[in-house]
Amino acid sequence: MPAYSYEFLALKTIWETVPVTDSPELVIFDLDGTLVDPAGSITGGIAHALAAHGLPVPDGATLSSMVGPPLVESLRRLAEVPAEAIPAVVHSYRQRYISHGMAESRPYSGIPELLERLRGRGLRLTVATQKPESLAKRLLAAHGLDRHFHSIHGAPDDETLPPAPDGKTGIVRAALATNHGRPDAAVMVGDRRHDAAGAAANGVACIGVLWGFAPEGEFAALDLAAVVGTADELEEAILAALDVGRAASAQEAAAW
Repeated sequence: MPAYSYEFLALKTIWETVPVTDSPELVIFDLDGTLVDPAGSITGGIAHALAAHGLPVPDGATLSSMVGPPLVESLRRLAEVPAEAIPAVVHSYRQRYISHGMAESRPYSGIPELLERLRGRGLRLTVATQKPESLAKRLLAAHGLDRHFHSIHGAPDDETLPPAPDGKTGIVRAALATNHGRPDAAVMVGDRRHDAAGAAANGVACIGVLWGFAPEGEFAALDLAAVVGTADELEEAILAALDVGRAASAQEAAAW
């Protein structure tokens, strides 16, 4: 029996657990507020980190608005943390998130089942989040969701660096490139304007979910393919945006 490298065996595991598909249709998911409910672990963790360093803690609405954008950007712009204090605050937040936050979070109702059904239709699924990529992978694995995705894309792990100039745009672009996706055969699913902006910059339609962290009125100002309130509604909107039903009917007609 030939000797295989660790890297080969790891890739072999991925190939065996994620179905191979030639379908160009791609669904790009945001993470926090879309797939997984942080259950206060993000806002509570930020508040804890700020207090630990003797810094003012913003009100609840401001803390909630910090879910979605890069943490460094939110600390600087929304919490007005001095630049020299940001690395220490980020470190404190991340340590608490690893020790408590991931365990407190939960997949939103119906999301695991939805991912299973979309995979069953042969769609390619990927994640594009502004959470550090290694943490995104750990979080999805902790809840058994990682097996549904062909790839997982996030921000650089060093959160003390300024966010990339194109932010979510670059992460969505990477998801498209990795999966050989065409913008006209892809759809983004997210809960904030940053998701819509990243999708639009890549020519991808976006569906907004109401169970996340978008403040009231945020979706009204966006050009979205749909806004949904349940996982079942999300499935219908995804299939409609990708025109999967019509494509399946055409294939059946051709078979006859």
